[in-house]
Amino acid sequence: MSSIHYICTTCGVQYASLSTPPENCKICEDDRQYVNPAGQSWTTLSELQQGHKNKIEQVAPNLYAIYTEPAFGIGQRAHLLISPGGNILWDCISLVDTETIEAISALGGVQAMAISHPHYFSSIVVWGRVFGNVPIYINAFDKKWLARADANIKLWDQDTLNLWDDIQLIRCGGHFPGASVLFCPQNKGMLLVGDTIQVSPDQKTVSFMYSYPNLVPLPKKEILQIKASVIDKPFDAMYGAFGRYILSDAKKCLEFSMERYLKIFE
Repeated sequence: MSSIHYICTTCGVQYASLSTPPENCKICEDDRQYVNPAGQSWTTLSELQQGHKNKIEQVAPNLYAIYTEPAFGIGQRAHLLISPGGNILWDCISLVDTETIEAISALGGVQAMAISHPHYFSSIVVWGRVFGNVPIYINAFDKKWLARADANIKLWDQDTLNLWDDIQLIRCGGHFPGASVLFCPQNKGMLLVGDTIQVSPDQKTVSFMYSYPNLVPLPKKEILQIKASVIDKPFDAMYGAFGRYILSDAKKCLEFSMERYLKIFE
């Protein structure tokens, strides 16, 4: 029997090649996620390509959202940041196909990938390879959740990692030990946050959780750590993982949200 890179249908993370599906998904069995009550199930990239397509839409100057329809796994969006020194794919989704590769290539391709936390590891190895074996930046604190190893994965362990064009990866912690955001000075400053900082449905406030599906909040210490990691950065807009964006005064929204959260601990 040939080996297959199985993908968990609940979280969308692709695993190392096996002849039979893994017994469990370590991402879903972590208490920040969950195993589907109907039981662990798996799919493959080729199966996913049969019934799903990706959409790419511009959400800001030099920023594109990439997401799958119908929604798959957690349902997050990746974002392609267009920058003179090279484009960066922020976070990732499970599905990659010819149409997506061609569309992204027409926008200048991908110079590097950066992932906010393990829930969005998805098919990072495939994405990295199809765009020319680009580096995939993942914080070293989250190494143990990697489901598929690859030489393109670059672990970083600093508080911040400077890329190019004054773009930085910033480790916030909180949701995961290595949970990170991407700061870009374009457009009066942008913060791409995955769900390390979760943009709320009102698109005026944010939240901070240890586990979103299991509704477990973060302790005060972790919230203050997130605040300290980003508050000195000049950003006006914030882009979350689920199509919810704060397009102006994002820092004020962050400060208000943190004050609201911290009142719980008074």
